[in-house]
Order: sequence, then C-alpha cells, then structure tokens
Amino acid sequence: MAISLPAFGRTKEIVRRTAGDTDGAYVSVDNLVALESIASDLTFLRKAPVRRFLAGRHESRMRGRGLSFEELRTYMPGDDIRTIDWRVTARTGQPFVRVYNEEKDRPALIIVDQRTNMFFGSRRSMKSVAAAEVAALCAWRVMALGDRVGGVVFNDLKQEAIRPHRSRGAVIRFAETISVQNNALSAGSDIERSPGQLNAVLSKVAALARHDHLIIVVSDFDGHGPATRDLLLRMSVANDVIAVLVYDPFLLDLPRQGEMVVSGGALQAELQFGRGNVRDAVDRFARNRGRELLSWQEEMGLPMLPVSAAEEVAPQLRTLLGQLAWRQRRR
Repeated sequence: MAISLPAFGRTKEIVRRTAGDTDGAYVSVDNLVALESIASDLTFLRKAPVRRFLAGRHESRMRGRGLSFEELRTYMPGDDIRTIDWRVTARTGQPFVRVYNEEKDRPALIIVDQRTNMFFGSRRSMKSVAAAEVAALCAWRVMALGDRVGGVVFNDLKQEAIRPHRSRGAVIRFAETISVQNNALSAGSDIERSPGQLNAVLSKVAALARHDHLIIVVSDFDGHGPATRDLLLRMSVANDVIAVLVYDPFLLDLPRQGEMVVSGGALQAELQFGRGNVRDAVDRFARNRGRELLSWQEEMGLPMLPVSAAEEVAPQLRTLLGQLAWRQRRR
C-alpha cells in the first residue's frame, strides 16, 4: 500500500507498506467511540469562566439581560428604559441603568482535515488517523461538559458540516462523518490536492461562529499562508480558538542513506538521502515550516499544539492542554 506525504515542491513522498496492512492507516467509528472513556480529564481554555451558581456554563461577550450584573452607569439615549435602576435614580437625581452580561452555553466547532496530504505516517499511524482521534477526544470532552458540539470535516473535494448539538448521538454522527472521509483516502488516488480547502473551510467557519464559540482546528496546515493567519486571528477576537498541528517526525529526522520515490501524480522523482544537499534541503523546508506555524502562538496568542502521529494521541493532548491551562492561570 502506498502512503503519501505533503508535497515538497511539486512532489509527494511515498512510503510502501505491506499489502493488506491497515493498522494505523484508517480509523473506524468504533475506534472513535471508544475514546469517550479516556477524554474525561481534558481541559479547554475558557476566557470568561462562570462565577455564579445559577448561571450558564460560560459568560458571553454580548451585553444583555442575563443573570450576571456587570455595572451601573448613567442613562444614555437609546437605552432600554426597563434597565433603569429607579432606586439609584431617585437617590442621585439622575437616571442610572443596570448593565448585564448574558450568560449561556459555548458551542464547539471542531474542524478536521482529511485531505490527501494527511495520508502519511512513518510509524504508529497516519496523520489523518491522529487528526481523527484528536477531534473525537475533543468532541467527547465538550459533550461531557454539557456544551453543544459539531464541526466541519473536509477533504480535497468537499466539506461536510455537522451542526452543534448536545447529545451523544451528535458526537457519534460526527465520528461517522470523519470515518467515511478517512476511509476514502488512498495513496493511489488520482484526486488533485487542494491546498486552498483549508482557507475555504476557515472562511466558512468564521462566518458561522460570530462569537462565544470554542473552535478547534485539527490539521497539518498544508496550504497555509497570510490569509490563514488572518482568518484565525479574526475568529479569535470573539471566540476561543485552539489550533492542533498534526505532524509526522519523519521529516525532522531524515535517514542518512537510502532512497525514496516521490510522486506528484503524473511525475515521479527519486530522493537520495545519502546526498547531503538533498537531505539538508528537505530538513530545512520542514523545520522552517514548523517554526512559522508555531510562531503564531507568540505573535497572536493563538494556542498552536503540536501532536505527533508517531505517538499515542491522548497523552500528548492531555499534556498540551494541561500546559495551556497552566499558562492561562499564570496570566
């Protein structure tokens, strides 16, 4: 079976495995449902935790007639007269209004990349499988917290959106959508790669999630650029956004010898890792790309969590989210 890696230049690297070997290559609905039992201790960021017993689970950034009193201020033309505090008004001799923060649930949207560029794995599993596991773990945890969960699963040809719902059945439908796209992947496929799908999906989600959503993007970010950065920044203004960068360590630890056949579809080439200039060029490309993506965390305050497809996903995610929560508490 042939397994593809994201394009280097105009090529895709191919790794050969024994025919019929599907361990780590594909994921099933049963696999994703089984992750429910180990998702209970994951922790997500909450910019505005609820402090009142009768409130919802999260504080909205919208101001309205909710349960959370925020401040008293002088009346301004256009204010709803129902918000006037008549006792303070009588005592001060000028009209004052009471301002509230609306409190409500925080729906989650989980974006899962299942494009051809994700169909690579040097050991343990494909990036596409690791991404599916990350998405399922996050979905189960969100549901356990009592919030609605949905998402967008996309490949090179289509995007499938699942509306947020608060039920176990909704998470299972989400898992089914992921599994169908995951099992459609094939290294021998003649489907043309679509780097632009990433930004297309992010644009769609940005239009849907106006405010107070938890947005989790699970991808290797193939096709990213300035527009990707701007879309994530735009969404993070009024939402909690977490990016999960799924990678395979193969490009970070290239062999000192041997050859690899690479293909971009119609064309094929051979990479000779015994040649220092070839190995150095591939290594430089991979490390520069990784540094660029991870720098977004410092530049935008956007959590960028690197998850290796070569290791068990749940322990990595648990550690990364725990570190993120610790940094949040330190601020």
